[in-house]
Amino acid sequence: MCEANAYILKDGEESLLMESVDLVEPEADGTIRLVGIFGDQIVIKGKIKRMNLVDHRILIE
Repeated sequence: MCEANAYILKDGEESLLMESVDLVEPEADGTIRLVGIFGDQIVIKGKIKRMNLVDHRILIE
């Protein structure tokens, strides 16, 4: 599988935001929409700091 886990970086700490992310979609209003493999969604204000596809990690700040 090619899905990744999304983490949020806040105050220097990483915490899991969503598991099994299949789609990352930046929106025009500065938000990011994350969609999981089962269709669950999270919309969060932030920016992508790093995507490491080999390690299946997305870091948002």
